[in-house]
Amino acid sequence: MAISKHFIVMFLFSLLVLHAVQAHQLIERNGPKRSLLGIDCGAACVGRCQLSSRPNLCKRACGTCCARCGCVPPGTSGNQQVCACYYNQTTHGGKRKCP
Repeated sequence: MAISKHFIVMFLFSLLVLHAVQAHQLIERNGPKRSLLGIDCGAACVGRCQLSSRPNLCKRACGTCCARCGCVPPGTSGNQQVCACYYNQTTHGGKRKCP
């Protein structure tokens, strides 16, 4: 029993549509990183990490802390009193997690 070319084309088209829908949902879910309180963690962390010697690592750690705490201290370092939750995050080794 031969499969018609029309069936194959329709099957491939439906797979393409399904893939596009899944990609759109993934983009909507992982869009701009915002904490529950509405702060734009991406922009806040870019400012916080602009002078870092390892900016990508800094932004990743900052983004995690921002998402958990809903705040990022102003400036490129210090100002821990503004966001105590951010400042008190630690790694498994007991070092400060947030830059």
